[in-house]
Amino acid sequence: MKKLLLGAVSATLFFPQLSMAAEEVNVYSYRQAFLVEPLFKEFTDETGIKVNVKFAREGFTEMLKHEGRLSPADIILTTDVGHLIELSDEGLVKSVNNDIVNNNIPSQYRDSEGEWYALTLRTRNVQSSKDRVGRLPSNFDYMDLADPKWKGKVCTRSGKHHYNISLVSSIIAHHGEEKAKEWLEGFKDNLARKPQGNDRGQIKAVKEGLCDIAVSNSYYFGIMMADENQRSWAESVYINFPGQEQNGTHVNVSGMAMAKYAPNSENAIKLMEFLSDSKAQEMYAAANFEYPVKPGVQPTELVASWGEFNADALSLEKISQYRPAAVRLLDEVKFDL
Repeated sequence: MKKLLLGAVSATLFFPQLSMAAEEVNVYSYRQAFLVEPLFKEFTDETGIKVNVKFAREGFTEMLKHEGRLSPADIILTTDVGHLIELSDEGLVKSVNNDIVNNNIPSQYRDSEGEWYALTLRTRNVQSSKDRVGRLPSNFDYMDLADPKWKGKVCTRSGKHHYNISLVSSIIAHHGEEKAKEWLEGFKDNLARKPQGNDRGQIKAVKEGLCDIAVSNSYYFGIMMADENQRSWAESVYINFPGQEQNGTHVNVSGMAMAKYAPNSENAIKLMEFLSDSKAQEMYAAANFEYPVKPGVQPTELVASWGEFNADALSLEKISQYRPAAVRLLDEVKFDL
C-alpha cells in the first residue's frame, strides 16, 4: 500500500498537469514539443479529447516503474526504437493490436505483439565530402566502412548511442557475430578521431577536413539545411544510402506505445489511430525532415530530393534481438576508445 501511495504522490508532484479525466489522454514524450504539439492540437480539434503531455530527454522507464499501477501515463512517444524495446523488455507497455493502427503501420515497423509502433523513419546514411570524395558508388555498403582505403577518414558519434547500437545490431543480424566483430575492428581502425559529438558534429567535421566520410541520420541533414548557421556543413557533403545493392539502408524510427496501466486507454487508442493515419503522418514527418511510416504518404520535397532508397527488409523487432550482442561487441573491440 505504501508503494502505491508513493506512486500517486510521485505522479502528482512531477506531473501535476496530467490527469485521469474521461475526455483527456496523458502522454509522456521523449520527442520535443515543436514536433508533437501541432499534432495534439489537431487531434483535440477533431475529437475534443485534451492531450496532457510531459516532456523529457530520458527517465520515463524509471518513472513508470516507480509510479506503478497509479501512473497517469497513457501513451509514451519515443525518439528511437531503442527506447521502445527498453519499455517492452521492462514490461511497462501493453499490447494494442488495433486493426486501424495495424493497417496503417507495416509489420516491419511494429512489434508482432502490438506493444509498440513506429511513427516516422530516418535512414542511417554515410555522408561524403563533395570536394575530396564525391558521391559514393551505388554499391557502397556499411561493410565498406571497414575497408582500409578509408583509414583515418571516417567520423562517427559514440558506438554506444542508440543509433549506432541499432546499426551494429543490423550488421549482426545479416552477417553474424564473428563477421560483425571483424567489421567493427576495421571500422574502428578507420576512424579519424575518437567517437564523439552528435550526428551533426560528424558532418561539421567533414566540412572542416577532419574526415572524408561520416555516419549520420538523414533528418539531421534537413535540420542543417534549415539552419543558416549550419547550412554550409550540409552543403559540403553528399548524402548516400548504403546497402542499395546488398541488404538495404538501415532505418531507425520514432514510435509510440501504450503504457501498461493506461487509465484512459480508449482515448489512447484514438490518439494512436490518429498518429498512424495520413494527416498526422504527413505533419509529423515534415516537422523533423523524416519519412512517414504509413505507405502512400509522401515525404517533403526536400527529403524526397535526397533520392529514393530501398530500406533493410528485416523487421526492427528481429534486428533489436541482437542489441545485447551489439553492446557486447562494442565493448570487446573498445570502439569508443
